Amino acid sequence: MTREPQAAVVAGVPVDTRHWIGGERVASAETFTDISPIDGGVLGEISRGTTREAAAAMAAAKAAFPGWAATPRAERARILHAIADGVEKRIEDLAIVETADNGALLRSHRRGVMPRVAHNFRFFADRLLKLGHEDFETRGHTNHVSWDPAGPCVLITPWNAPLMLATWKVAPALAAGNTVVLKPAEWSPLTASLLADIAAEAGLPAGVLNVVQGYGAEIGDALTSHPDVRRISFTGSVPTARRIAASAAANLTPLSLELGGKSPLLVFADADLDLAVGLAVEQFDNAGQVCLAATRLLVEESVAEEFTRRFVQKASALKQGDPRDEATDIGPNIHVRQLEKIDGFVERAVEAGARAVIGGHRKEGRYYAPTLLTDVAQNSEIVQEEVFGPVLTLQTFTTEAEAVRLADDTRFGLAATVATGDPERAERVSGQLVAGTVWVNCFFVRDLQAPFGGSRQSGVGREGGTWSFDFYCDVKNTVAAPQGWKNHG
Repeated sequence: MTREPQAAVVAGVPVDTRHWIGGERVASAETFTDISPIDGGVLGEISRGTTREAAAAMAAAKAAFPGWAATPRAERARILHAIADGVEKRIEDLAIVETADNGALLRSHRRGVMPRVAHNFRFFADRLLKLGHEDFETRGHTNHVSWDPAGPCVLITPWNAPLMLATWKVAPALAAGNTVVLKPAEWSPLTASLLADIAAEAGLPAGVLNVVQGYGAEIGDALTSHPDVRRISFTGSVPTARRIAASAAANLTPLSLELGGKSPLLVFADADLDLAVGLAVEQFDNAGQVCLAATRLLVEESVAEEFTRRFVQKASALKQGDPRDEATDIGPNIHVRQLEKIDGFVERAVEAGARAVIGGHRKEGRYYAPTLLTDVAQNSEIVQEEVFGPVLTLQTFTTEAEAVRLADDTRFGLAATVATGDPERAERVSGQLVAGTVWVNCFFVRDLQAPFGGSRQSGVGREGGTWSFDFYCDVKNTVAAPQGWKNHG
């Protein structure tokens, strides 16, 4: 549709809905409507980017790259810390806008997510200043390893944790000396626009960070196929990743892909059962819209009945409703299409013989009841495919070997969680699980120093800590001979 984009106002917080390209606000001829999942209200008309805006953003990023790449590390780090300062000053605004835009809990945004956004910038700023390897000798020759900025980066981010996951990519890309074109998800674009304002106020040079919005595949295809792109990082679904990989193939552009998951939670009979139940119920966080969620509960048969009883009791006490309410535990699912997708998965599973112990139905608005399905087959759709909603399955096992076999029997390998009271079993089982991250008697403990990514169809590559710089840089080794130096002085 053709409408004039303007500032959205979310609970008194103005958000510019135009693109941010080359240090300026740029409107598109067409817009798309951004809807809040909380009540279906219109948040704003968002500039809808096309190949024209993609080309302009890439041109701005390319033009700004030489200057930013040549900026001393200490100065780049200073600006990243200034961006973190700006985020911290606007935590309340960012939390309010993000909750309205994607429906996640306001209390979580205030206390956890937005502080983590600031930490993303501080961590990579500090890591940049420590980045380096000691020189080493090879037959008298000196080897010196350096990280050279790669160039313009295209970063495509999802809607389930918009700003946190965007800055998880933006911060290391900028720290490495690259310029960025950020394309936020069309269902939750608003905080990316606020980030552009914060970065400009912090002194980030024009063109170093560009934000372009779009609806559908047009702008994404234009960005990922552009010949000037030197890195592409994407978080999202496997089908979209395949499209991006095909688009990038012509230019052999390096990719980092963090994709879906169908992660298991293995509960052994020797586990602290209350702890295990708490971990299981925690998987309903963000209305189940978490790629890392352990949606497959694998419980040792001897404790399955008691586990299920305690799980139902604890899960039934969760309060579902308006995410702005401090007492709410589960908010809405982000979009009607997502809600219909979740409902379709559950309906087909029940038709195939699954039993809903709790939930199994839609509620008024964009809410889906927290659901636990039993009597599911290992090869069934509900066990094998990512639902991305508050839907868990429960299966039982009798031996450790069977638990591992069931856990590894999907096409995914993003994460796994193990609940056991035996440290030797924990080490043994963790070593056999196909996953980028394994949690033992805990969940979602993340340190930015650690590598993050998935195995199998859960992703390609690792980011975090030095691994991020390995990806966002061209790592160079310079080898110098001991002879050949002229005398100076």
